[in-house]
Amino acid sequence: MSTGELLDIEPTELKFPFELRKQISCSLELSNKTDNHVAFKVKTTNPKKYCVRPNTGVVLPRATCDVIVTMQAQKEAPPDMQCKDKFLLQSVIASPGATAKDITAEMFNKEAGHVVEECKLRVIYVSPPQPPSPVPEGSEEGGSPRGSVSENGALSGMESSTATKAFVDSHDKSAEARALISKLTEEKNSAIQQNNKLRQELELLKRETGRRQGGVSILFVIIVGLIGIFLGYIIKKA
Repeated sequence: MSTGELLDIEPTELKFPFELRKQISCSLELSNKTDNHVAFKVKTTNPKKYCVRPNTGVVLPRATCDVIVTMQAQKEAPPDMQCKDKFLLQSVIASPGATAKDITAEMFNKEAGHVVEECKLRVIYVSPPQPPSPVPEGSEEGGSPRGSVSENGALSGMESSTATKAFVDSHDKSAEARALISKLTEEKNSAIQQNNKLRQELELLKRETGRRQGGVSILFVIIVGLIGIFLGYIIKKA
């Protein structure tokens, strides 16, 4: 915290969790220590890179004001994650009842005899927080590949969920296997019935064919006999 005669500024370093191609913001809290209206103005050495809202304003007596500093998305990281950008926050006593519309550049002109309080702020890039990496089962030395168990003998939430999912998957696979076996059994029984039916039809067909062949042979013998008798009769007549 920077403590001046007019404003307390928290923090004095603007820390941005740096990420490429991502807009990042941080905030400043300005606390008015006096019974006067205090006007402030925020400047930066790199105005195209940062957006400050509000960059000017008035802090009421014994009140606070938040300032949001937004860094535009960056296409590349600076060498060694070092940033040379700086901010300057100027503050001055304003007239009673003053508002942001009443602020002018002349109010912060030291050469005009105005008492201007200044606070320099550094910009620091920090690495964004990394999510905890999962620990593979059995990775601990001497550890068991089984899930960890709490003191009361209950599995942790994640392991319990994993075990439940594995049980459900196993149950589903078992049900699928039973359904497949039942379907194959039905198809097998149907094939056997069709085979038996075909055999019966084949036997009937053979019997019909035998009868037809037998009837033709007897008829042929009778015709030949009749022809022989007729020829004999003619020969005798002659």
